[in-house]
Amino acid sequence: MTLLLVVPLLVPFALGPLARRCPDRLTPVAALWAVTLALVVLAGASVASLGALVLTGLLKVPLFAGLGDLVHPLRTASDLVVLPAAAAATGVLTVGAWTVVRSALRQFRAFRAARSRADRSPTAGDLCVVESPHPDAYALPGRPHRIVVTTAMLRSLRADEREALFAHERAHNAGGHHRFLVVAELAAHCHPGLRTVRAAVALAAERAADEAAAAAVGDRKLIARAIARAALATGGARFERPGFAPAATTGPVPQRVAALLRTPRRRPRAAAGIALLLAACAAVSAGASGAGVVVFHHEVEVAQGEEAR
Repeated sequence: MTLLLVVPLLVPFALGPLARRCPDRLTPVAALWAVTLALVVLAGASVASLGALVLTGLLKVPLFAGLGDLVHPLRTASDLVVLPAAAAATGVLTVGAWTVVRSALRQFRAFRAARSRADRSPTAGDLCVVESPHPDAYALPGRPHRIVVTTAMLRSLRADEREALFAHERAHNAGGHHRFLVVAELAAHCHPGLRTVRAAVALAAERAADEAAAAAVGDRKLIARAIARAALATGGARFERPGFAPAATTGPVPQRVAALLRTPRRRPRAAAGIALLLAACAAVSAGASGAGVVVFHHEVEVAQGEEAR
């Protein structure tokens, strides 16, 4: 049982390297969905395994064994293994829960401030212009969706580059990319090995918006130039906006610009290979976690005297 519960805690460390390869082998939209789904499965499996390890350790304590109506000792590996594993799992779950709550509160405050600022600013359709000396532009979800752009950013771009930038941000809102970013942010706190996957999800979202904007405008070079100039205008500075509000200037801009300037190539074998690896990680993690929880439940029933040994 303990070994089955440990497997889902090791698999997430393999997802980061795989996720970083996805943008080069899958289409951006496919990469966004594939990485996010794998991230959710691995996060859920790791939380289930950590919870089962915590319960296993608790049921080794006489007080909790009595509360659980255990009439026989719970069959597990040696206490020298189970109890330290349970203590470590408790620590990981506690830290993860605290960071999730802290991140959620911080993002909610940032979103509320951004919506309030947008509601007070002049609008034209879905475009909202904020008076600011700092160049910035991002897609703000909500009802209605907004494209927030500062006056400094408008002054930094030519007319055609502005339209290209707006097309990019509209693609974010149309694709609901903020949902993927929210899921990635929450899942990343479930296991240390999943934290690096957030950047892969964010890159896939930006690449998906890049390609959608290029299709809408009909000029890949214009989209690349607009993104590059917008990124240069911001100078790498970070602005007060929700982390799930995607912006054209986030992520590895040189890599995105290079992808826009080259002709997209389809590599079915490479795409199938990376998709199978992601699916295998998700299947192994979910399968081991599910089997471990089932075995744990069975051992509890045996310890309660409900099933014969």
